[in-house]
Amino acid sequence: MTQQQSQTLSADINVDSRPIRVGIVVGELSGDTLGEGFIKAIKSKYPNAEFVGIGGPKMNALGCESLFDMEELAVMGLVEVLGRLPRLLKVKAELVKYFTQNPPDVFVGIDAPDFNLRLELDLKNAGIKTVHYVSPSVWAWRPKRIFKIDKATDLVLAFLPFEKAFYDKYNVACEFIGHTLADAIPLQSDKHQAREYLQLETDKQWVAVLPGSRGGEVALIAKPFIETCQHIKQKYPEIGFVVAAVNEKRKQQFIDIWRATAPGLDFVIVEDTARNVITAADAVLLASGTVALECMLIKRPMVVGYQVNKLTGWIAQKLSITEFVSLPNVLAGEELVKEFIQEECHPDFLYPAMDKVLSNDNSELIAKFTEMHQWIKKDADQQAANAVLKLIEK
Repeated sequence: MTQQQSQTLSADINVDSRPIRVGIVVGELSGDTLGEGFIKAIKSKYPNAEFVGIGGPKMNALGCESLFDMEELAVMGLVEVLGRLPRLLKVKAELVKYFTQNPPDVFVGIDAPDFNLRLELDLKNAGIKTVHYVSPSVWAWRPKRIFKIDKATDLVLAFLPFEKAFYDKYNVACEFIGHTLADAIPLQSDKHQAREYLQLETDKQWVAVLPGSRGGEVALIAKPFIETCQHIKQKYPEIGFVVAAVNEKRKQQFIDIWRATAPGLDFVIVEDTARNVITAADAVLLASGTVALECMLIKRPMVVGYQVNKLTGWIAQKLSITEFVSLPNVLAGEELVKEFIQEECHPDFLYPAMDKVLSNDNSELIAKFTEMHQWIKKDADQQAANAVLKLIEK
């Protein structure tokens, strides 16, 4: 955006000299991080901008007013949502009521598509401009959702270039903004420094173990990951295992499964970011999700595993149109990293793949990761803010 455009935009937005007011809803920690960067970028131009809806701790620390706790929306899986449906519908109805009675200049739903797209549809029908930040995986499964997305939103903000190409094919408004993680993570990450920060032995080989951030994920994924670590330890007796726990609840959940599965195996469990734990590691065993992209950007070799409820998995498989689930593979269009889903998320598959990672130098993989990092490093926070401010101007 040029200086002249910025000045014109400023004049248009502040014509009645009131603060910009943004409705915003996130459903989990990754969304809270995106919301934090977005709010900072907006406030760098409009310090008095107001944000209200559902935020996480990072957003709330910047003054976002949360009408409900973010945990209300943190539900995993198609089947698991059913038990929470009455409460989710009540939260949605209350938000629709609030925003229609107190219309923001724009509403931004960050991820949580099953909740936010329904909310966005109601708000758009009420005359409120809506943005969906983080494209749902329409390129991976349920592609017909793109028509619902078009009805619910005035603009989609996409992290990845192939996502915009998909939207363009259907003439749905979309901006490729790059990925915030690619901006936040340096092209080279200091392993030694991360180990000192986490108080890990610096001259030891470490495997990071990341079984997910949600309770449902850890319940299904921790056990096969722990059993895989048992096999690794038998071949590599000097190796260490470090686990990232997002909070005390997930830490205790992992400890309980660890004690029931392999009490003789040692894990260092830290309540710290996955980023620091990945940076400290030589190789990573992780649950599929954004963390796989983070691992790619930190340039660590990985093996991906994932499980959900069997019925949820069956439904997802029937609706899937993509060959891969992990973002490094999707972005590359080829299997750069091994991924094992549902029944294959088992030591019989996970261990041989981890053994291959641990016994190779992985230099070609790291070079490819570096190239991909540069594809999506675009100053995403500012790009997102500019796109939203431009929409308010219309």
